[in-house]
Amino acid sequence: MNKVIKLLFCVALVGLTACSSTKETKNIPAALVEFKSMMSIRQNWSVNVGNSGDYVFSPVAVAGNVYGASANGNLIKINVNNGREIWQIKVGSQLTAGVGADANTVVVVGEKGMLYCYEVDGKLLWKTQVSSEVLSTPVVGGGLIIVRSIDNHIAAYDVTSGKRRWLVERTLPSLFLRSAIGMVIADNSVFVGLPGGKLISLTLNSGSVRWESSVGEPKGATELERVADVSGVPVVIGSDVCASAYQGKVSCFDIKTGVMRWGKTLSTDKGLSVDERFVFAVDDKGSVNGFGKTSGISVWKNDKLAYRSLSSPVSFGQAVAVADYVGYIHFLSREDGVFLARVSTDGSPVLGSPIVVGANVIFQTKAGNLIAFGIN
Repeated sequence: MNKVIKLLFCVALVGLTACSSTKETKNIPAALVEFKSMMSIRQNWSVNVGNSGDYVFSPVAVAGNVYGASANGNLIKINVNNGREIWQIKVGSQLTAGVGADANTVVVVGEKGMLYCYEVDGKLLWKTQVSSEVLSTPVVGGGLIIVRSIDNHIAAYDVTSGKRRWLVERTLPSLFLRSAIGMVIADNSVFVGLPGGKLISLTLNSGSVRWESSVGEPKGATELERVADVSGVPVVIGSDVCASAYQGKVSCFDIKTGVMRWGKTLSTDKGLSVDERFVFAVDDKGSVNGFGKTSGISVWKNDKLAYRSLSSPVSFGQAVAVADYVGYIHFLSREDGVFLARVSTDGSPVLGSPIVVGANVIFQTKAGNLIAFGIN
């Protein structure tokens, strides 16, 4: 089967944002290799929340519950232990990004940048208009909701009132990926990936810039060659924050100072995964890579899933799990990258980042199924 890879880009023109696409290139997805399964995987539960449409949706887990959303405006709360639906509501708008939540608040973003804030029982607290369309999942913490809109505005809203507390405006490069670049809150800061390859740390209470570092440096003779956007969601573990970039690097930085601990050239439009020993990333050719967390040394590389349009990887027990374009979930050894197990889902790709909650690894498929797997 031929796979058509089409990267969507946006061009900033006098305050307007227009979208275009690169020339289509065709690559043949690698055939699935046969192997002897060395891990027994079971499906713990599956719940349908609705199709993702043209957007990227990832679930979020808080206090033993999983929240999910879909393009048609569904918002759902699920018990992570048994998959039981606690409640499901209709937001009343098409949604464009995944769910942000903490122990008290659940937020989603609708068409044209409408931000909706709910209590954890599903009661709407307030809604407010942000500056433009939002593709990145909002994050919640410290009494604030942080939103990055496609015009590269990062804004904080008060959880109780919906009033905007601060705003940071960043200049857009002339050409950038139309993607769901993520954020993460830790250490009284919010770490934000940006078009142009920058990772910034902002103080949570005021939005002032603590530091700014480069994950990707724009290079090349053409604007297309110079696209170097942060991809996926930055990951904080211990004293490090790690991030990846399209036509850039996978890198880890000191969480306090932004000083790069290490960086390795790797192009990806997906996020990465980090555990106590390794950093895992999928490159733009479909190879899964393992790096030493402390040193950045390449530990292994598995290229047997080339051009299968892989999801972001996730570290899960002794394995690294990654989904492909027809809904197979591949479990690779975190130690050496060899195949341990493979399971199927619903035949659709996983566009957002999978999450690990206790003994479950949870994927949201484009067809709208939230599926939890465990190890027997």
